[in-house]
Amino acid sequence: MIFEVSTPGLLTTVQDLGRWGYQGKGMPVAGAMDPQALKIGNILVGNDPQEAALEITVMGPTLTVAEGEGLIALTGARMGFTINEIEAPLWQSIKVTAGDVISVTSPKGKGCRAYLCISGGIDVPLIMGSKSTYLRANVGGLEGRALKAGDVISTGPLKPLTWLAADFICPEYLRPERGPDLPLRVVLGPQDDAFTEKGIKTFLESEYKITNEADRMGYRLEGETIEHKSGADIISDAIPLGAVQVPGHGRPICMLADRQTTGGYTKIAVLCTPDIATLAQRIPGQSVSFKAISLEESIAATRAEREQIKELLKLRASYRSRRVFPKKEPKDKGIYHWMLKIDGKTYDVTVEELE
Repeated sequence: MIFEVSTPGLLTTVQDLGRWGYQGKGMPVAGAMDPQALKIGNILVGNDPQEAALEITVMGPTLTVAEGEGLIALTGARMGFTINEIEAPLWQSIKVTAGDVISVTSPKGKGCRAYLCISGGIDVPLIMGSKSTYLRANVGGLEGRALKAGDVISTGPLKPLTWLAADFICPEYLRPERGPDLPLRVVLGPQDDAFTEKGIKTFLESEYKITNEADRMGYRLEGETIEHKSGADIISDAIPLGAVQVPGHGRPICMLADRQTTGGYTKIAVLCTPDIATLAQRIPGQSVSFKAISLEESIAATRAEREQIKELLKLRASYRSRRVFPKKEPKDKGIYHWMLKIDGKTYDVTVEELE
C-alpha cells in the first residue's frame, strides 16, 4: 500500500523494537516506547511481532490510502480513531483500501502513545538491523525524522496469510495494563549502595511528578530529594533501558528508549521491563511512585508479557484456521444455519436477519 500524509500529528515516527547490539559503538537503541503494544498490533495485521509501525504521541496523523489495500490496527493509548470519519475500533485489524482516510486524534483515556500497525510493515531502509527512528542523530525511519505533511509512506509485501487475519481482535485480557496510578516496580541497583538508608526510603515512599522535560530519551521527575552518601558522580558506565539516575540535585531521571549509551550519574534502580512502557504512557504533570521488587520477580513479569505474545500468536493461528460453510438451505426467509469450524471444533450457528 501507499499512504499520503495530510497532517503528521504532534510526533509520529517509524519504530520497531530498536537497534540492539550497537551501544558499544555509541549508537542508542531507540525503538518503540511501548513494545508490547507494537507487537500486538503487528500480530493483529498478520505481520511478524517485531515489524516497524508508526508510533503516535499525543496527537496522531491523518493519512489517505493512495494505492492498494491491506489491514491496519491501532493499539496502545486509547486515541480517537476514525476511518472515513466513522469511529473505528482499537485493538482490532481492519481492512482499508484506496481512497480511505485514516485519522488518529488525541487520547480519550489513559495513555499518550499509540501504534498504527499496517500489514506488510513500513518500507524504509534497515540501518544497523533496524528501521527505528533516532531523532537526535537523524538516523533510521523516514529520513531520520518525524512525519511531515506531504510525506508518502509505502509498505512492504503482505504475508501469505494476511487476509485471514481480517477483523482479528486482541482479547481484553491480553491487552497490557498501563494504569496511570500503578506504582512502577523497580529492582534496586546497580549503585544503590551510593545512597543513604534515608535516601532509599525517600525514593520508595515518595510521590513524584513528571516534569515538562519528558521525551523519548528520558523523564525527569520532581519531588523529594534523594540523599547520596557522598557524591553523585561515578565513572561513566552503561545505561540500561529503564535505569533511574539520580544526579547531584537528588531528583530521579528515568532513562527510556532514546537514552544515551553511557552516563556518569549514580543509578539507584532499574525499572521492571513492563513498567518502562507504563511510565512511557504517562505525560507531564502525572504522578509516579516506585515499588521495590526482586530480580526474580522482575524476570517473571517480563516472561509473563512474552507468554501473552505467544498466546496471541496461537489465537491468530486458530483464527486463521477457521472455516465457514453452509450446513443446509434455510427453511425460513431471513434465517440461516451454518456450521463453524474453529481450531478443530465444530459449532452450529444460527443467524437471523432483522429489519
